[in-house]
Amino acid sequence: MAYRILLMDDEPAICEITGILLKKLGYDPTITISGEETMNQYEKARDSGKPFDLIILDLTIPGGMGGREVVSAIREKDPDVKILVSSGDLSDPAISSFADFGFSGVLAKPYNKAGLDNAIKSVLP
Repeated sequence: MAYRILLMDDEPAICEITGILLKKLGYDPTITISGEETMNQYEKARDSGKPFDLIILDLTIPGGMGGREVVSAIREKDPDVKILVSSGDLSDPAISSFADFGFSGVLAKPYNKAGLDNAIKSVLP
């Protein structure tokens, strides 16, 4: 059975390309573009008994809940879920000290298929 991955990013091109890459790597992706939508999908999956195996959160969502806010909200409900932070701003403290912010690992932008796969495999068995 394929790992279920929830990806949040506000850029449509990144969502589309990453969704394709995740499918090619054998994962089952669900794509969201906002923190609120991500929380809804996370709770829906958890309540259905089919939680996501991994969540990938864009650090910055202009005008909305970004990765910091979403990871905090999810950690209150599930401290064990695996969550990668994704950003192109590698100087942000949430990247260099990701564990201090509740993340399990980092997916640095821009990434390619191999980088995406390596980041996922770094946190999933």
